[in-house]
Amino acid sequence: MTGRRCCRGSYKRRRPSLSRSTRAELQFPVSRVDRLLRERHYVQRLSSSTPIFLAGVLEYLTANILELAGDEAHHDHRIRITPEHVQRAVDSNPQLSHLLDDVTMPQVDDKPRSTKNC
Repeated sequence: MTGRRCCRGSYKRRRPSLSRSTRAELQFPVSRVDRLLRERHYVQRLSSSTPIFLAGVLEYLTANILELAGDEAHHDHRIRITPEHVQRAVDSNPQLSHLLDDVTMPQVDDKPRSTKNC
């Protein structure tokens, strides 16, 4: 042997690693959902697509609630979404209120806050 490699320069370039969230085009962390499902032993066997599907459902529900809460905030001429806006958004949507009827939310005051006059 002369010390030369026969396949020199023909190696494949390694692609940058992509997270499962990036591959699924999701914002929610698929790996974290997978880890939590496995750690808490909800089922004996877990499909590889289960955390992707669950992260997608959670992202869809969150986006829907935030969109409705943003509409409530815009209706009140506010820029920021407050817990009151989220509460009103969930209560005004019959499907979300039915889905979250047994969920305990923190107590939200219905009284508007007084603003300081400077």
